[in-house]
Amino acid sequence: MARRSKLKVLALLPVLALAVTACGSGSGSGSTTSTGVKLVEAGKIKTCTNLPYPPFQFKQGNKVVGFDVDMIDLAAKKLGVTQEIVDIQFDVIKSGAALDSGKCDVAAAGMTITDERKQNLDFSNPYFDEVIALMVPKGSGITSLDQLKGKKLGVQRGTTSLDYAKEKGFAATEFEDSGKQLQAFQAHQVDAVLQDLPVVNDWLNKEGLKDKYEVGAQIKTGAQYGFAIKKGGNPELLKTINDAIGAAIKDGTWAKAYETWMGSAPDSTPTTK
Repeated sequence: MARRSKLKVLALLPVLALAVTACGSGSGSGSTTSTGVKLVEAGKIKTCTNLPYPPFQFKQGNKVVGFDVDMIDLAAKKLGVTQEIVDIQFDVIKSGAALDSGKCDVAAAGMTITDERKQNLDFSNPYFDEVIALMVPKGSGITSLDQLKGKKLGVQRGTTSLDYAKEKGFAATEFEDSGKQLQAFQAHQVDAVLQDLPVVNDWLNKEGLKDKYEVGAQIKTGAQYGFAIKKGGNPELLKTINDAIGAAIKDGTWAKAYETWMGSAPDSTPTTK
C-alpha cells in the first residue's frame, strides 16, 4: 500500500506542477483590498502601458512618470497601494489579452475609447480629449493629409492614428511604439507622422527637434481617452478609478497635472458621467 501511494503521488507531481505554473503565470498570488477591490498582487496596482509614450508614460531616470501615471497614482492612494508599471506591446493591451492573462490590473496608455475596444475591455470615464497631430518637416508648407498623397506616412501600430490614416486612404508605415516612429521620421524613412498631439508637442520641446519639425495640422476627433480593466472582471476597481478621476477634475488636481505634463493650461476638460 505504501508503495502504491508513493507511485500515485509521483504520478500526480507533473500535473500539480503544471497547475501551479498555470495559476502563477503573470498573475501573482492575487489579493483583495479592504474595500473589496481585487488586485493581481498584494500591495500593488499593476499598470500595463507601452513605453515610451510621453507625456503620458515615459522613463525619467529609472522611474516611469507622466500624466497617466499621476492619474493612476490617485486611484492607488485610495486603495492604499503603490503603482507598478508593466511595459508591453500596445496590441496586447487593446485586445484585452494583457488584462485577461493577469499581467496587470489596469491599462493606462493614452488609449482612446472605441466601440471595437469596448468589446474586449471595460473603460473608465473619459479623462482626456483626443486630438491627433500631423507632424511635418518645418517649412514644408504641409497643412493637411491631402498634401501627402503619394508620400510615406508613419503611424504607431494599433492606434486611432492608424485608423484615421486608413480612412483617408493611406497605406501607412506602422511602428511598434512612438519612439521607433520618431526615429524613422528623423531617419527620413517616412515623410510625415500622425500621432496624438501631446506626444508630438513633447517631441517638439526636445532640443534639436523644434528647429526641424512642426505641427502641420491638428485633428479634433471628438474621441476621448480612458483607462481600462478586464472585461467584466473588476467593477470595484473601475469604480475606484472613476471616483479618482472625478475628484481630480473637481478639485483641480487634473488641471494641475495637465499643466505639469502638457506645458500649458487645458483648453477643455473631459466630460465625465
